Amino acid sequence: MRRGVYLLPNLFTTGGLFAGFYAIISAVHGRPVVAAIAIMVAGLLDGLDGRIARLTNTQSEFGSQYDSLSDLVSFGLAPALLIYTWSLSSLRDYGGIVAKLGFAAAFLYAACAALRLARFNTQIGVADKRFFQGLASPAAAGLVVSYVWTCREFGLAGADVAWVSLGVATVAALLMVSNFRYYSFKTLKVNDRVPFFWALVLLGLFVLLAIDLPRHLLLLLLVYTASGPIYTLWGLRNRRQLREAARHQPAPTEPEG
Repeated sequence: MRRGVYLLPNLFTTGGLFAGFYAIISAVHGRPVVAAIAIMVAGLLDGLDGRIARLTNTQSEFGSQYDSLSDLVSFGLAPALLIYTWSLSSLRDYGGIVAKLGFAAAFLYAACAALRLARFNTQIGVADKRFFQGLASPAAAGLVVSYVWTCREFGLAGADVAWVSLGVATVAALLMVSNFRYYSFKTLKVNDRVPFFWALVLLGLFVLLAIDLPRHLLLLLLVYTASGPIYTLWGLRNRRQLREAARHQPAPTEPEG
């Protein structure tokens, strides 16, 4: 029996895949800002395809798998190649084992993105929708992209910040496969009512991004990246305190009869 595929959501997924591929080509040809913008476009399309599928009731297993493969290109390979060609490749000038660190960090990022996507696919329908386990690959890609773009805005060459780039790529990679819990924003719906204060906050964020997209996006993503470890460690601390309180709570006395 022949089975078709839903056109509309998969068109957006294909658009995201094209943007990721274009980012790779741009990075290889020494155009890091163009590559960064292309990855951001891929992130925008990635955020739309799933929502369109749900709104039009065109969700499918094919679409889910296709989206995952597209994400691997756009948020795994493209950011890894971007930060390597722009900055990490300059570590080769040091020679010795240091010369291999840039390549290793870029590959670690790509591999962790693949592992993160594979883990996400196995947890569909099982994990709590409110939270991601580990930093999502689009957020990790956004961190790398906004970092590269901001450095370019400040006139910094990739070789000048090679060691910082090594840290950014490594931390982003490890956070993707960590067990830190990140709020997913999936429970927020467009047609839900929100308090007026949060509407103003959202408007303020849009204004900040419009004023200076790369720098303010980097700031927002740094806050979001830090929120995972902070939230997880805070939860562990609260649970430990509850266990301690329960252990020291006096046992109930038997009534005298």
